[in-house]
Amino acid sequence: MSTYRSVVRGIGSYLPARTLTNADLAQMVDTSDEWIVQRTGIRERHIAAEGEVTSDLAIHAARAALADAGLSGDDIDLIVLATSTPDNTFPATAVTVQAGLGITHGAAFDLQAVCSGFVFALATADNFLKSGAYRRALVIGAETFSRILDWSDRTTCVLFGDGAGALVLEAVPTDPADTGARGVLTSHLRSDGRHKHKLYVDGGVSSTRSTGYLRMEGREVFRHAVGMITDVIEDAFAATGVDAQSLDWFVPHQANRRIIDASAAKLGIAPEKVVVTVDVHGNTSAASIPLALATAYADGRIKQGDMVLLEAMGGGFTWGSALVRW
Repeated sequence: MSTYRSVVRGIGSYLPARTLTNADLAQMVDTSDEWIVQRTGIRERHIAAEGEVTSDLAIHAARAALADAGLSGDDIDLIVLATSTPDNTFPATAVTVQAGLGITHGAAFDLQAVCSGFVFALATADNFLKSGAYRRALVIGAETFSRILDWSDRTTCVLFGDGAGALVLEAVPTDPADTGARGVLTSHLRSDGRHKHKLYVDGGVSSTRSTGYLRMEGREVFRHAVGMITDVIEDAFAATGVDAQSLDWFVPHQANRRIIDASAAKLGIAPEKVVVTVDVHGNTSAASIPLALATAYADGRIKQGDMVLLEAMGGGFTWGSALVRW
């Protein structure tokens, strides 16, 4: 008996034209290239242009993913957009993307899990596709974090950037006994609201009637990150029988090079299997994993049939993993 599995059909990404280097930031706040690189591994990030909003970035990435899949908007019946920086309080930015792509059927909605957003969105779309409710989905991570940064705070403004990435997933009938079948194999999601104050935005419609700025207790986030990340990865290994040695690629959330390296080392994942783009993208929150995936796919590292492990941790705290046979 066949079941459905969510198979990656296409991938695309988009980065705003403006690049902000560490040297540029040193002209704005009391920092330096050496200080930023030593603590984060970041050298530059992209910043959305005036008037360029999250849906614009998402539409560019979605069009690229559709082109890679050889599909059009008419072939998509579900859009799940992960973002913490929507165009408007409502409607969902996903419906703006839907309209921008000329899609007039199916469903489109936003999902908010901060930096874990793309993993949460992937798991959500996967479950819809496996159920047979939809046939093809666009899973998008898109952010304009530059709009919620306090540019006088050197501990946070140096970390984040803007961008978008997208996957096209298709529900494909699969024999459960076929251990080599492509698609999303498993996903594991967690949340713990007790840690809200460690990484949050100090504004909101209901609380302050304003957008607010990102605030972070960096040392506390770092302290929790590695343990939480390895927890959901070990769950993915246990669910599938995959281990660190049988992975082809590890694509973590691109928040901080030290967290990435420490997580890979703790799990026994070889450094050459780790995809790192934080140096050139900064932390693009929900967009970071699909941007990293798109980079490794475009340069030929990720190939069809490869075993790819995704993980992320974000404000809330939220964290999650997904294992995909590309």
